[in-house]
Amino acid sequence: VQLVESGGGLVQTWGPLGLACATSGLIFDDYAIGWSRQAPGKVREGLSSILSTDGSTLSAHSVQGRFTNSRDNAKAVYLQMNSLSPEDTAVYYCAASYTIGTQEMPALDPDEYTYWGQGTPVTVAS
Repeated sequence: VQLVESGGGLVQTWGPLGLACATSGLIFDDYAIGWSRQAPGKVREGLSSILSTDGSTLSAHSVQGRFTNSRDNAKAVYLQMNSLSPEDTAVYYCAASYTIGTQEMPALDPDEYTYWGQGTPVTVAS
């Protein structure tokens, strides 16, 4: 199983940025895909989770209304981020979980995810 994130970079405060997560080596509909982030000196934070089967999502309170998680039919998942602030600066990861996928209930806890991408850095300039 491989996951590859893309789309990170430098963005101004209040700006938008979209991330993509390409997956391979898995039966896409069997998995949930989650987005997490880790800022320097902080623990990894689960942001959003999506079921590949029906697109059901769950988002953390800190990003509700600003971040949108979606997927397409080509085994890719996207995180659209709006109204970014410097507090959103972190390395962003996508991850896959077969257990969550088969339970058919999105989950945010990073510890419940098995396969991880390498991460893509996002820096929000003040």
